[in-house]
Amino acid sequence: MIGTEPGRVGSEVIPSYTSTMSEPAKPAQGPQPPVRSDKPGADFSYVGIDAILEQMRRKAMKQGFELNIMVVGQSGLGKSTLMNTLFKSKVSRKSVLATGEERIPQTIEIKSISHDIEEKGVRMKLTVIDTPGFGDQINNENCWKPIMKFINDQYEQYLQEEINIERKKRIPDSRVHCCIYFIPATGHCLRPLDVEFMRRLSKVVNIVPVIAKADTLTLEERDFFKKKIREELRTNGIDVYPQKEFDEDAEDRMINEKIREMIPFAVVGSDQEYQVNGKRLLGRKTKWGTIEVENIAHCEFAFLRDLLIRTHMQNIKDITSNIHYEVYRVRRLNETNKQANGVSEGEVFLP
Repeated sequence: MIGTEPGRVGSEVIPSYTSTMSEPAKPAQGPQPPVRSDKPGADFSYVGIDAILEQMRRKAMKQGFELNIMVVGQSGLGKSTLMNTLFKSKVSRKSVLATGEERIPQTIEIKSISHDIEEKGVRMKLTVIDTPGFGDQINNENCWKPIMKFINDQYEQYLQEEINIERKKRIPDSRVHCCIYFIPATGHCLRPLDVEFMRRLSKVVNIVPVIAKADTLTLEERDFFKKKIREELRTNGIDVYPQKEFDEDAEDRMINEKIREMIPFAVVGSDQEYQVNGKRLLGRKTKWGTIEVENIAHCEFAFLRDLLIRTHMQNIKDITSNIHYEVYRVRRLNETNKQANGVSEGEVFLP
């Protein structure tokens, strides 16, 4: 049964749900025995080290992949619609539960929902974590704290599994790999709430900021707003994904620099299809035409999708595991050691 991770704080259990994004996978062929060629002219210097890539691919296909995405932003910014658009499936919590008009909670609630998605034989467990109530109160002071606690709780849960004497063969990964932060399309500047949230959370999770419902801005307003946001991020020392300090080499730096110049992504989400020039396209229909979601001349949704899924998904997970989680793990183990040393020293000086 597919649902939320057991034991997750503030999560809710949901019915099973499986979506298929493409045609069914063809039956996988079993591993083929190595073929030795005795024909004249064969390269007898060949060792076969490159075959490790195929071995890794087969193992990864068997295990499948996990991706945990958190969406944060006030109500009405299209968080659910954007997630459905990204994965071309009804993956958002609202889409699956269909509870009608949802009341605005008095406090921030953390709710997650998991799906098994398959495309061309590749299986992925996608968990979407929603934060209803964020930014919707009159007083939003410290509204980032429950989200910070949730992220750290997932690190703690993973750490406890790691330090068990008898560990599981594969530890379930509920750590938040990426947080998509939705900025209202005001066209002016970041709100204090936006600055405070990203400043605090960028230290513990990969944050990807997006301008929600960007079709409400003109192209000039959009460019000005994006430039203003980048300036404010630099001024406040906020390092969003992809972080410059984690570029691995010159090639990475060149690719990521282009992405950093584009952040925040001005996006439009829609799960409605319309006929445009004889083609069925996802878009938003207006009196003056159709805004095509995947047309880069209309919005930057395609760049966001490529970053999260097609080009940087593994890197996002690696930074979560090797940087953010590692910082948490070292801090917690140091705290544990200090407490243990304090107890032992105290026992020595007892009369």
